[in-house]
Amino acid sequence: MLPKLFSFTHFRKNASASPFVSHTFKTKDLKPFRITHFQKKGGSSASSGSFASSTSFTSLGRNPRVTNFEFHVSNFARSAAAHLPHAIIARRAGKSRESELRMTARILDGNAIRDQIFSELSAEIRQLAARGIRPGLAAVLAGDNPASKLYVNSKIAACAKLGLASFLLTPPATITTAELLSLVQELNRRDDVDGILVQVPLPPQVDSKRILDAVDPAKDVDGFHPYNVGHLVAGRPTLVPCTPAGVMEILRRSNIPLEGASAAVLGRSDIVGKPMALLLMHANATVTVCHSKTRDLPGVVRRADLVVAAMGRAGMVTPDYIRPGATVIDVGQIVVTDPAVAERLFANFPERLAKFRAKGSILAGDVHPDVAKVAGAYTPVPGGVGPLTIAMLMSNTVKAARLRRGADAARESGRPAEASAAAEAAIKR
Repeated sequence: MLPKLFSFTHFRKNASASPFVSHTFKTKDLKPFRITHFQKKGGSSASSGSFASSTSFTSLGRNPRVTNFEFHVSNFARSAAAHLPHAIIARRAGKSRESELRMTARILDGNAIRDQIFSELSAEIRQLAARGIRPGLAAVLAGDNPASKLYVNSKIAACAKLGLASFLLTPPATITTAELLSLVQELNRRDDVDGILVQVPLPPQVDSKRILDAVDPAKDVDGFHPYNVGHLVAGRPTLVPCTPAGVMEILRRSNIPLEGASAAVLGRSDIVGKPMALLLMHANATVTVCHSKTRDLPGVVRRADLVVAAMGRAGMVTPDYIRPGATVIDVGQIVVTDPAVAERLFANFPERLAKFRAKGSILAGDVHPDVAKVAGAYTPVPGGVGPLTIAMLMSNTVKAARLRRGADAARESGRPAEASAAAEAAIKR
């Protein structure tokens, strides 16, 4: 079977008298091939204008992935004229790809978006305070896990910053499932507690599933309870898992289009991957959930306009996974202590490598930092998704306070539970 033909129109800067110029190229994956290009008429440098209309045809190796090459100088001439003697852009498999210039991604700043959300929440909290309502969050931290302590302390600090009530409960690492269930049930009954956060992982002797399922769904600010998961599946979300909800806020506030977009979610956990896929689907994206058994993972991911990486493997998503111009959301939060891994991740980032060598550890994500040279937009680690996880926990706590007060008002007046929506609207006013 003959290889497919492709067309390549090459515009050369500072054309000479010769109308045709031939070059032989050799790529990593393809056989050598020859391109004949045509210079601009009149001998001036490349810019918008008319060019010779003929096009050369040649063929590439076996089973070439390239289907067509074409370049329109009006879209590229200014930067090409300034930086390159030749301006070339290739369209491969229907997607634009620059062959000479490398892209620099727009940073999606999670800290700035968190500050926006905190400002909005502060106004809402003041409105609730005027009605005698102070939302409260109870955090249960069992054991001495250093990372869990850090996470919980940051959440308590966020409560203090916003003026929410917070309650930190620290049972010993020897606590039993029955004892922790009793503690959770007591928090369910407390009217000054609107949100309950049980920090995981729990001590190994504790049945984590039983504990999480025991949390009142109305106070489940992590969004893990089957009741809240069911509402999310049905497209009627109440309290949504914080990290996926934070990702949606980043996308919405950064004007990343989702409707009709192709999205790849890497990871299928109950905490991030599954709810993330549901939220994107409800936003009318076409979603592919990838996991450890996905065949040709780089190829599947490379077709996506949006990539959400949540596997927990440092730097797994490398530039060859990403279609140029795609949006990349890095959910990973991995502390790297291995020098070899740090060298692999930060070889092109000497400042971060120097920090690793000075400290002996560094925070990394699931996405290799070099992806910034290919993506159109991405979230850094740190400073990307992480701040939004805490922001959405605060948002869920305030939302739970509103919803609970609405449900209480409905019960006191003898109205059915559905009437709580009207009560919630009244609280907003």
